[in-house]
Amino acid sequence: MPTIHQKIKTFLWFNDQAEEAARFYTSVFDTGRIVRIARYNGATPDKEGAVMLVTFELAGQTFIALNGGFDIPFDDAVSLLVECDSQAEIDTLWSRLTDGGEERPCGWLRDRFGLSWQIAPTRLLELVTNDDPETAATAMRAMFDMKKIVIADIERAVNAQ
Repeated sequence: MPTIHQKIKTFLWFNDQAEEAARFYTSVFDTGRIVRIARYNGATPDKEGAVMLVTFELAGQTFIALNGGFDIPFDDAVSLLVECDSQAEIDTLWSRLTDGGEERPCGWLRDRFGLSWQIAPTRLLELVTNDDPETAATAMRAMFDMKKIVIADIERAVNAQ
């Protein structure tokens, strides 16, 4: 079976936490794995031997984490969206990713490294983009009242309209 090359990869800049972050993220997702750790070489004598890049996979997607020095914080302009098929999956990911992080409105959270995630049920995405404007608006209003998304509460709101 040929290897599929992912042309576009998510590249994450950390001050000095790339390996710690990659190990955390791969522990959160059942299919997560560290692919490769590359170290600084003699071209950067002050960092020689230290972790430079960590390549890891989450749910089949490749990420590269860099220990770039300089504390450049993540912000909400870029987030990672995880579509979930069940409440159990939402609950598990939410619990793991908010450990040391912060819950945010509407299914958003910021993890312990400051990276923003959206933990969203596929059903919510279907409802807020529904062709019926009232269904879409009702689902969206229900979402506005939540931090972690509860599928049953969204469904209940839509069914009560």
